[in-house]
Amino acid sequence: MLSRVADTIYWLARYMDRTQAMLQVIRTHYQASQDSPSEFSWRSLLYSYGGSLTLEEVGAMERDTPRVLERIILDKDNPTSAYNSVLQARENARAVQDHITQEVWHCLNSFYHAIREGEIPEQIRFGDPLSGIDALMRHGLVFIGAVQNTMPRDESYGYLNLGKLLERALQTTDTLRVQWLNVAAQPLPEREVPQLRYLVHSMSGQELYLKTYRGNFNPDSVLQFVLHNAYFTHSLHSCLNRLSWYFERLKSDSLPESHQKLEFLIGRLANQVKYTDASARNPQQLNEFLLDTRKELLNIAVALGKNYLGKS
Repeated sequence: MLSRVADTIYWLARYMDRTQAMLQVIRTHYQASQDSPSEFSWRSLLYSYGGSLTLEEVGAMERDTPRVLERIILDKDNPTSAYNSVLQARENARAVQDHITQEVWHCLNSFYHAIREGEIPEQIRFGDPLSGIDALMRHGLVFIGAVQNTMPRDESYGYLNLGKLLERALQTTDTLRVQWLNVAAQPLPEREVPQLRYLVHSMSGQELYLKTYRGNFNPDSVLQFVLHNAYFTHSLHSCLNRLSWYFERLKSDSLPESHQKLEFLIGRLANQVKYTDASARNPQQLNEFLLDTRKELLNIAVALGKNYLGKS
């Protein structure tokens, strides 16, 4: 496969997983905002998804939920909005239609038209935002199902999964780091509800967490779940293990030195996550670990770009 095509497919997957992660985090924050609408702040999400807003603009907007949702979901002038992530994914898919199935293309094209205009944007702006966000997320789930059920298990499928898993690991790292600030700000006996529930829910992990820990939300269990649970598809352990598996499938078509470089970086990070002594009781240490993890993930992305995707 041409490196240009591999890069386009890889970024298609990254944009789509980023969109789904964004929408889940936004949905959870919207639910949390209903507990105390007059006091709730969207500041952390505006920093993450608001684009190049100044501190003054963030301060003026952070408690205005309709303006925030417009900015981070629908704003065509915000390069980090959900709309622009879907747009970029669609443009990438258009460029590689010979390498994806018609079902994948149609699902993505439908997602784009749904977020661009019509009933769903109107619902987010003027109706029930939660229903609008849920409708967009269903489009994302249909896309995931189309990839899983219609794509041949060839190089295209491999690069889709590499992009998805690398983006998912980054989203998990960032979400945990930002939201743990809210957890750490609470006195220890009060940390169970609601911050920990919101954190797990924002990663689509609440159902599995409840089954695993029988509803006992405490900092140590939540951190163990997000970092190490092998059955949770958004845990760092799961993302890195599957990233390594899909990368190994490229070995026969790789230059030995290129493969060894990536293999080393992925394996090193997987071991760092596996053997970390980061603790819920030490927020500063946890923050440093997550920042280091993010740096290592970006190093993997750069090395993948140089060695496989034609980036200089």
